[in-house]
This record gives sequence, structure tokens and C-alpha cells, in this order.
Amino acid sequence: MTEVTPFLWFDSGAEEAIRFYAALIPDSGILSMSHYPDGVPNMSGKVMHAQFRLAGREYYAMDAGPQFPFTEAISLYVSCADQAEVDRYWAALTDGGEEQPCGWLKDRWGLSWQVIPDRLIELIRDPDPERAHRAVQAMLRMRKIDIAAVEAAAAAE
Repeated sequence: MTEVTPFLWFDSGAEEAIRFYAALIPDSGILSMSHYPDGVPNMSGKVMHAQFRLAGREYYAMDAGPQFPFTEAISLYVSCADQAEVDRYWAALTDGGEEQPCGWLKDRWGLSWQVIPDRLIELIRDPDPERAHRAVQAMLRMRKIDIAAVEAAAAAE
């Protein structure tokens, strides 16, 4: 059976990142990790290949140098049940990272994440196009998503 698995290329710091992600996100863990041998110039001790699981989904990663940095063209999406979850993931992932608009952020390794409450998706898909539009407009003014503020904007007339 064919499988498609995301593979993350880190400049360096893959092991630290993977351990951080696995500790932060439930149903996560490191499945395997190997390191470059001493004879590989500038790579000794860095991650040559890692297989890990985040929220039950498998990923691969490696340290491979700065030739291909992460961009916003790919991000990891965290679906959050409530504001407490949004706040927890946001605080952990922006520590040493960078807040961006509309629930996006870059973590300290430069990987982009979307920390999005399920309620936001419900509101922007509201069958009433005016309510949905107000919810989207509120989201566009935010960095971390504030569910109560989006709900208030959607309800306003």
C-alpha cells in the first residue's frame, strides 16, 4: 500500500524540535532516530534520519543544512477544541518563534504552524454569508485567534 508521509528538512536542531513537538502534542513520540557519523563534515552528531509521530500521524525529519529553509508554503495545522488549547499551543510554539497573522506562527526552528480553533472554522463557514464575512474580518485583524472576539464579531449587526 502506498503511503505519503511529510519529511521535514531542518538546517539543524531536528532532534531538539522533534523532542519538543512530541512532548507538546498528545499521541506523539519518537519512533527512531539515527545520527550522522563522525566522518561527515559539519554534520557529526546531527540527525541523519528520524521517524516520529505527532497526534498519531507519522513524519520523517533530518538535519541537512541551510540550503532549503522552511517557508510558509507548508505549515502544520493544529485543530484546537477551545481557547485554552489555542493559548497552550500558541504560547509553546511562539516561545523563541514569531507570531504571524490569522492564527499562523513560526516556531523557533522556522517551521510554520496554524493554531486554529474548530469554532473559527464553524463561524467562517456559517450559512449566513454576512455572519461568515464578519468572522473572517475579525480573524484578519488577529494574530492568535480569540474565539470570543470572533464570535462577537459574527453576532454583531
